[in-house]
Amino acid sequence: MAQEGAGNGEAPASASIASFKPQLLVPAMKADEAVQFYKAAFGAEELKRMNHPKRKAEQEVPLILCAELKIGSSFLLVCDQTEDDSSRAGEGVAIVFRLETEDVEGTVAQAVKAGAVLQGEITEEESACGCGLLGKVKDPFGVVWYVASTAQKCAAAEA
Repeated sequence: MAQEGAGNGEAPASASIASFKPQLLVPAMKADEAVQFYKAAFGAEELKRMNHPKRKAEQEVPLILCAELKIGSSFLLVCDQTEDDSSRAGEGVAIVFRLETEDVEGTVAQAVKAGAVLQGEITEEESACGCGLLGKVKDPFGVVWYVASTAQKCAAAEA
């Protein structure tokens, strides 16, 4: 049953979503490395971390159940995959994160310096997402990041 207002771009009156936090599952024992990469590449701030309570004695670093990062005004949860993790993404699922910044070149260069791989060249973007510069990098964990100029309206889109 459709709710009133749901088709016209307005949030339904019963919407109670407080926030959206993407959760990135990386191969086991790679979450700490991912957190360090996101700090170096994108200036992420680690807000909190919860380690797995059943850390094996032979492990140098415990599994991370969840590390909450703040990048700009947004949040990202980074977690180690575990054997009993039933929420792993299936084949064909892709994830891309978009960062908006005033300094696309500088942000891309910082990410590459931290270990990301540049995907093509920085180009001029004109799409539904906005206009301006767009660079793409792939982090050491296979995630593609679009680094874009802060969203601006396109003149062609307004016509």
